[in-house]
Amino acid sequence: MSRHAKALRLAVFTAMLMMAAGGVFAASASADDFPATPPVPGPAPKLSVPTPSTQMLANGLQVISVRRAGLPLVTAELVLRGGGEMDPPALAGLADLTANLLSKGAAGKTAPQIAAAVEALGGSLSAAAGWDRSAVGVTVTTPKLPQALGLLAEVVRRPDFSAAELKRAQAQAIDDLRLSLSRPIALASLAAGRGVFGDGAYGHSRSGTPASIVRISREDVQHLHDKLYRPDNAILILAGDIAPEQAKQLAQSSFGDWRRPSTPLLPRPVGMAASHVPAILLIDQHGAGQAGVVVAHAAPPRKDADYYVGIVANAVLGGSYSARLNEEIRIKRGLSYGASSRLQPLDDAGMWLAAAQTKNPSAPQVVELVLGAFKRLGRTRVSASELAARKATLIGSYVNSLQTTAGLAEQVGELAIYGVKLEQIGKYIEQVQAVTPKQIEKYAARHLDADGSKVVVVGDAAQFGAAIRQAHPKAVLLKSSALDLGSPSLQPAAVGPKTIAR
Repeated sequence: MSRHAKALRLAVFTAMLMMAAGGVFAASASADDFPATPPVPGPAPKLSVPTPSTQMLANGLQVISVRRAGLPLVTAELVLRGGGEMDPPALAGLADLTANLLSKGAAGKTAPQIAAAVEALGGSLSAAAGWDRSAVGVTVTTPKLPQALGLLAEVVRRPDFSAAELKRAQAQAIDDLRLSLSRPIALASLAAGRGVFGDGAYGHSRSGTPASIVRISREDVQHLHDKLYRPDNAILILAGDIAPEQAKQLAQSSFGDWRRPSTPLLPRPVGMAASHVPAILLIDQHGAGQAGVVVAHAAPPRKDADYYVGIVANAVLGGSYSARLNEEIRIKRGLSYGASSRLQPLDDAGMWLAAAQTKNPSAPQVVELVLGAFKRLGRTRVSASELAARKATLIGSYVNSLQTTAGLAEQVGELAIYGVKLEQIGKYIEQVQAVTPKQIEKYAARHLDADGSKVVVVGDAAQFGAAIRQAHPKAVLLKSSALDLGSPSLQPAAVGPKTIAR
């Protein structure tokens, strides 16, 4: 008998033994052997985070350090106050493109040379723009921090913005956008954001559109950099094995000679304005294999007094696998691989967004399930057991986010950008634990009124359009090929309503 035949015979024999053992186990097991309910959440973990120290350089640069001794590692992140909301109306994606170009050539170093310099320090450099902030960060061992800060200063203060790198970045961004917008959920989310924020600064695509990216010139990038990347608009965050006095000394060495411009800072645009998107929008992506269902709603800003009530309410609605949306849509009915929600509180506005991808014919049912979940959150009291489970998930996720110096720096950065007291970083658990079922019910009733929802469904509309219109006669149908993603109405100017000047 050949070696292959012997191996095959042994594998078959082993499989038969395993099946037999499984059969014996199955025969001896009964329903009583398995728990019918999940275990009760354990006690909340203890959180000990020192209050970050804040200092200021003469040029206006704010320096925030939070010490975590025991591991010789530090994350340095330079955060700028301003991100995608600062994009000019016709240049969506400018802030994101500007941030991405910082490491692609600076102070006479090419992109490969910058990458090699970071690798030599044993770290990695990241740069990106979000809403309300742009950030460049690096994580290195403590002895390498002075060199890392020197490199960080070069890419932030002296970027080249070469024509070749800009062209390459634009081509990559357009490819990524076309791929993303071919996905029903991504397109529905973008349209829902426009529906909630309207012609406000948060309404456009932060990553841009294929049409807007093409319009961006080197002069546009340089102009935004000059206006946004300045010491009196920046926060240097140092998280890890570093003391406050050392933090200020290193900040002075790398950024102390960064001159503050005499011109005033750019004014912040209004985040939310009038919306021209219908309450129920159907986008026909002919031939799409599935439909993306998104339901969005305006939410309070980050500085809202009920911020913690909001994040607990979102945890109940769709913040985890066991939350209500996934329970109703996936677990009970098998209509989607996953349904979830997120709360996005920003500087002067915010958004709730619930999403699920489903078969085209089941899109009408998913729409009603999501809208129903929004309504129930403001009309029924959350049970004690459900609330405890959701709080445990939130607290566990937050504690995990602080395990790395990068996560610690990110949390500190969010508090600093939105003007929240830095001591709140260590009070998360007690604030979450203090939220009551009554507070959630009142919060949802006040902020999640179904009449204010924006529903967007993207997919093969021939399979769901009629059913949704029967339930919602005012639903509007648009073809994906005819969308103008830069327009407040998502329609070309000749078709859509007059836009509001900003």
